[in-house]
Amino acid sequence: MGIDQSKRNKRRKTGGRRNVHIMKRKYNLGRPAANTKIGAKRVRPVRVRFGNTKWRALRLDHGNFAWPTERRAFKTKIISAVYNATNNEYVRTNTLTKGAIVLVDAAPFRLYYWKYYGLEVGRKKDDSDLSKRSPHARKRCEARAKDAKLEPALKEQFLTGRLLACVASRPGQCGVADGYILEGDELAFYKKKMEKKKKA
Repeated sequence: MGIDQSKRNKRRKTGGRRNVHIMKRKYNLGRPAANTKIGAKRVRPVRVRFGNTKWRALRLDHGNFAWPTERRAFKTKIISAVYNATNNEYVRTNTLTKGAIVLVDAAPFRLYYWKYYGLEVGRKKDDSDLSKRSPHARKRCEARAKDAKLEPALKEQFLTGRLLACVASRPGQCGVADGYILEGDELAFYKKKMEKKKKA
């Protein structure tokens, strides 16, 4: 029957071998891992138990990524996988899994910041010119800009045009690679981890 999830082929806790006296069953069926790569979108439907459908993403290059502090989400390009706690091979092969840390294009987030706050991020010099906007829109932007807070670590990333993000969905199950941008302590934690791996 093929891949099986029953664990009958595993050794006992004591290390002894098990005698398998039961044949494989359809309800213990397993399937090969999706190993979603970065590339032009390729998603396949998989008919599963009770007639349900799973969506197996074989390749993806875009995803919806949320910016938690701004409470906004944007569709953006996934550039590469940079860290995966599960396996270093996933980084080398650019494989997308849940919990993978990826680099995404910062352009949609930069554009939002400019439209909403009237502030340029990702430029060494803030040459934001609001003169083309109506007086009403200008006033609103200026009022919002007073409360705008952008942490230095994110500002640095905006200068490179890439942001670190975490994949929160399961590409092999639901066919999308959605997630959120890393900020604060979580960003510091993963940066530390990546530096450690570079040195090793």
